[in-house]
Amino acid sequence: MAKVADTILFLLDPLEGWDSTGDYCLSCLFAQGLPTYTLAVLGVSGLPPKKQIDARKKLSKAVEKRFPDDKLLLLDTQQEAGMLLRQLANQKQRHLAFRDRRAYLLAHAADFVPGEENNLVGTLKISGYVRGQTLNVNSLLHIVGHGDFQMKQIDAPTDPFPLNPRVIKSQKDPGMAMEICAMDAVADMEEDLKVLMKADPDRQESLQTEVIPDPMEGEQTWPTEEELNEANDFLKKSSKVVKKVPKGTSSYQAEWILDEDGESGGEGDEYDDIEHEDFMEEESQDESSEKEEEEECETMTIGESVRDDLYDEKVDEEAEEKMLEKYKQERMEEMFPDEVDTPRDVAARIRFQKYRGLKSFRTSPWDPKENLPQDYARIFQFQNFTSTRRRIFKEIEEKELEGAEVGWYVTLHVSEVPVSVVEYVKRGAPLIAFSLLPHEQKMSVLNMVVSRHPGNTEPVKAKEELIFHCGFRRFRASPLFSQHTAADKHKFQRFLTADVALVVTVYAPITFPPASVLLFKQNSNGMHSLIATGHLLSVDPDRMVIKRVVLSGHPFKIFTKMAVVRYMFFNREDVLWFKPVELRTKWGRRGHIKEPLGTHGHMKCSFDGKLKSQDTVLMNLYKRVFPKWTYDPYVPEPVPWVKSEISSGVPEADME
Repeated sequence: MAKVADTILFLLDPLEGWDSTGDYCLSCLFAQGLPTYTLAVLGVSGLPPKKQIDARKKLSKAVEKRFPDDKLLLLDTQQEAGMLLRQLANQKQRHLAFRDRRAYLLAHAADFVPGEENNLVGTLKISGYVRGQTLNVNSLLHIVGHGDFQMKQIDAPTDPFPLNPRVIKSQKDPGMAMEICAMDAVADMEEDLKVLMKADPDRQESLQTEVIPDPMEGEQTWPTEEELNEANDFLKKSSKVVKKVPKGTSSYQAEWILDEDGESGGEGDEYDDIEHEDFMEEESQDESSEKEEEEECETMTIGESVRDDLYDEKVDEEAEEKMLEKYKQERMEEMFPDEVDTPRDVAARIRFQKYRGLKSFRTSPWDPKENLPQDYARIFQFQNFTSTRRRIFKEIEEKELEGAEVGWYVTLHVSEVPVSVVEYVKRGAPLIAFSLLPHEQKMSVLNMVVSRHPGNTEPVKAKEELIFHCGFRRFRASPLFSQHTAADKHKFQRFLTADVALVVTVYAPITFPPASVLLFKQNSNGMHSLIATGHLLSVDPDRMVIKRVVLSGHPFKIFTKMAVVRYMFFNREDVLWFKPVELRTKWGRRGHIKEPLGTHGHMKCSFDGKLKSQDTVLMNLYKRVFPKWTYDPYVPEPVPWVKSEISSGVPEADME
């Protein structure tokens, strides 16, 4: 409701101002965009005179943190209430960009007419005041939390709260006048009902959200025999290296001779053994300490043990185990970023067959149209998103649209609406509708910049289902996390890290920025906890999110710039397969695989400097990753849970 409110009135507690729940709500409001607001406090005059001064000081300190330049109004007398009303009426309205360019409406009344063929789907009549922009009947309407719909017509019924009530003079007594109020006008509503606009099928926006894929569109031609022969000849030429070696040197010995002025490491064959020290823990038992423990056990009361048992009953052991595993994974990712163990039961060339090596992550080329998934055939993409957005916004500012003007009380006839929307409204939830700009019903890839909310420390893994509030939309999806950089490739992040802005990538309907973004996670009790806030960055399917895996090996024998490395691979074929990929070490050395040794995955490697025995040899492999298609627009607010949470701690009268 705060997204469509003209003004928000914050009522503060006279003693505390607001509690932790209020602070959490303020964080959400500030993140999504706060409209015009006023601060008032109720009940200060009811306190003892001495406590009134302390309460005002405490309130002013609390208000300064969140609202540093705002005045706190009192609301204890009739005169102060009049001042508050004047403040609400005369204050300058703040504008939110995402709603100023769209028509929106808060339903004052809703009526459902079931369809003739199917009672589960029908026409929803929504009545309310138009805000933001002129509402055209041919545009699409988004009902928040339920999806996009088409409108049949727009009516103009009698305004239930007219600013200038109609005055009817009596024919018998001209001096006598009578105001027609909203209740009297209900009977005449059918007579006064005017149809403003009816939908034109030729000009109406389509509900098509996805492209129908053409299975023949991605067909590729197979290379000819001549092209394959040319590639083989090129590989043979490039693999041959000419060296000057002493007469009688075998090919195996020639591999150990360096190309330039480097010395052979054959004379210095040394094993860099790592000594392992076993530390024994001495057990010391003291008789006096045992007696103390027995005495402590005797002094424990039954009441405490009962409380402990009750506490254990509330603990979900399975959820605790899952959370512990996630904390371990997050910790390991911080200590050893992207490092994975090479599997022993599956060949590395099969396990990592979709990965490739890069000379430089920043400068090496990568085609954004290469190896796209099947879901990319279903989305829409702009040739130039920025120019399209600029053109649509310019039309809104300059072109005069036909339809219901801002401030009019109208009734919208929305077609093909499921009956679940009416049940949702009957539970007491607000019904909010936004008109969509051109293309905003179509699916694409959205990128959003978010920062972790400091109040939430629970680990959040990539591809977990989250609840998104993006501008006026609310939906579920499983996002990817990546680094927020200016390069053409962006490294995939396995967890939503704190203190660093990350980019969230997800399949969702097109939304034109600016738009605020809030990420929530649904708890087991049904409540939503805020985990991150930010803004919409772009609608760009070509933004490349690159996942990195790091394979690690250990130096076994070191000969100056040569070394035998083991435990990176476990068979000879894997070493040959990954031979072209560059190696690096944790201490800054760079090198290449020269050849495999034996059949157990040992390999001879050359580096640009001498290795230390404590160093670790690493191989970086990369592949492009894409989000999962898990978009779900049906996200009702947790109304029953919210009411039960509030009613448990606040008296019912205060809740009203």
